[in-house]
Amino acid sequence: CKHLRASGYYDTIKSSLVDSGAEVFELSGISTNPNLRLAREGIEICKKHNIDVLCAAGGGSVIDTAKAIGAGSVVNHDVWKFFTGKKGVKDTLPLTCISTLAGSGSDMNSGMVLTNEDKKQKIGIANKNLFPKVSILNPQCTLSTPPDLTAFGAIDIISHLLEVYFTHSCQTAYIQDSMMEGLLLSTIDSCNIVMADPTNYPHRANLMWAGSLALAGLTTAGVGKVGFTMHLLEHSVSALYDIPHGKGLAAILPGWLKRQQIENPHRMKKLDHALGTSQNNLINSSSNSLEFFNTWLEQLDCPTSLRDLGISQHDIPLLVDNCLPMAKIWRMRELTRDNIEDLFLSCL
Repeated sequence: CKHLRASGYYDTIKSSLVDSGAEVFELSGISTNPNLRLAREGIEICKKHNIDVLCAAGGGSVIDTAKAIGAGSVVNHDVWKFFTGKKGVKDTLPLTCISTLAGSGSDMNSGMVLTNEDKKQKIGIANKNLFPKVSILNPQCTLSTPPDLTAFGAIDIISHLLEVYFTHSCQTAYIQDSMMEGLLLSTIDSCNIVMADPTNYPHRANLMWAGSLALAGLTTAGVGKVGFTMHLLEHSVSALYDIPHGKGLAAILPGWLKRQQIENPHRMKKLDHALGTSQNNLINSSSNSLEFFNTWLEQLDCPTSLRDLGISQHDIPLLVDNCLPMAKIWRMRELTRDNIEDLFLSCL
């Protein structure tokens, strides 16, 4: 993690471990899309040296890789079998997280994502045994986060919130809806502030806290089945084109919201109201949520369509083929080939 080293916290963390008497083995080089090769390398280190505990210092990719290493180190089969559903996680090495990027929420949830570079598949799974044992969330560790990664993290938080907000069917989830609206508004506000003032501690703290709460299970408690379709689509985009997760979500968000306008007009009006009555009056009577997010993403210098990523209609069949196996693993039976193709086309 470059900005972890630049901030000096890398040296602080390592010296703290060494001074405590721990023997430290390091695995570096984790990219924005956590990959199977490095996870396997980490598993080899753990087995060779009888590692007792893992410490993940970085963003979601680092934490997810550590989760995969922890689960893979206590079994005799290949770790990828967890992601294809052939094996279930029964145990794992204990994990301590030191988060340096607000976004994924992996520091406070039971999910992990990994990319198989050879198969060009990026798959996420969840298991109760994957929760970190300890997570240290110090906003100081995020003060040197570059602007693009700050924006991508905020977009990831917003996607986690909006996907639940629009896909749950509980008509009386007043607490959860209010929580999601509050986290959404706080994320937008804090992101805007730290983009202009990167070392603003209170708003770095707000982003970090929002990232953890958005996908920790609080917003989904009791609301029934929810669907993470944006994440499903984005995993194929970043698996095939090696695009940072938040950047891929930015390109998908407007097209996905366009579909919500048609399929979920009542929820869209509720979101319009929340944004319009916020402290900063994010939208006025002449605009709506879709227009707001389009403008906001442009202001963050983020893509607003798949075309902005260099993806054309010619690429859609390849994306659909990549997406189908993951939809099956995620048990999203309602998504047919035609459904997925239509969604990708909406995002062009």
